[in-house]
Formats: sequence, C-alpha cells, structure tokens
Amino acid sequence: MKRQVVPVARTVEARLVPTGSPVTIPAGAFVTLTQALGGTFTVVHNGNMARVDGEDADALGFDPTTLDLPPPADGNVASDQVWQALRTVHDPEIPVNIVDLGLVYDCAIDGHEVSIDMTLTAPGCGMGPVLVQDVERRVGSVPFVAAVHVNLVFDPPWQRSMMSEEAQLELGLF
Repeated sequence: MKRQVVPVARTVEARLVPTGSPVTIPAGAFVTLTQALGGTFTVVHNGNMARVDGEDADALGFDPTTLDLPPPADGNVASDQVWQALRTVHDPEIPVNIVDLGLVYDCAIDGHEVSIDMTLTAPGCGMGPVLVQDVERRVGSVPFVAAVHVNLVFDPPWQRSMMSEEAQLELGLF
C-alpha cells in the first residue's frame, strides 16, 4: 500500500508500536497511514508508530472491518473458519498475518472452545498482549466459539524459517 496522510475524524485510541502502550490521537490530527491489513491500521502520529483497531476505521475515513462468517449448519465450530480468523491478525510492523509469519504453533478445537499456542517474533515484544487480544477477539467472532484460550509460548523460539514461502516472498526474503 502507498503511504498516505489522512485526517483523524474523531478522537481515537491506539497502541504504540512496538511497546503496546495506549495513546490517544485527537480529532483533527493528521496521521500517515503505513499499513492497512486484517482490519487494523498502522499509522505514524507525532513521529510514533501506532496501531488503530478496525472497529475505529471510521476515524481514519474507512469502513469499520468485521469478520462475517456464516454459521455452519451442524452447529459446530469450523476449523477452516478459525484459521480464516487467525489469518486476519497481522503484526503491526510486518505486513504479513500471524499464520504465514509462523507465529501460530497449534490450534485445537474442543467442543465450542478454541485453544491456540502462539509465539512472538521476539520474547520482549510489547505488542504481544495486543496480538493476543486480537486473536481472542477475531477467533471469538467465529460462529459457535464460546471461549478462546491463547497460550504464549517461546519454545521453540521463532525463526524466519518458520514463515511460509509466500510471506518470505512478500517481504523479499526468499
């Protein structure tokens, strides 16, 4: 995507990248949009990179993003829909979803509960809690999911080789 400067239509809460600290961007401020993927937006405001949730897309002049999946006829959680939801979660600094980045180690469905083992590109990543919340919110929106449990693990440590070939191509690493 081409960087573009956009005015903020209303005051919006965001998270600083890479610390995850909350920041308020006031109405009327101008931000530079650097990434719009998976329903979240990465912007630069006052020299700081921040992530704006898709629910607040209207503040940036876009339609809010929601995950709209049809409920399976059998009343069960559909594995493919869980994976589809996971692919809508993007790292705010890297324009690749967490599945293709190789951050999701395991995804298990037990009835109407989903358990996910995932990691981060670096153990001290301040955006870890924000990514976990994104996973919980997105997977929680899958039809018939009653609970989402995310377990952050760091063994094995993440490495670039865990990325899909498509992700490596996207980032010019392959």
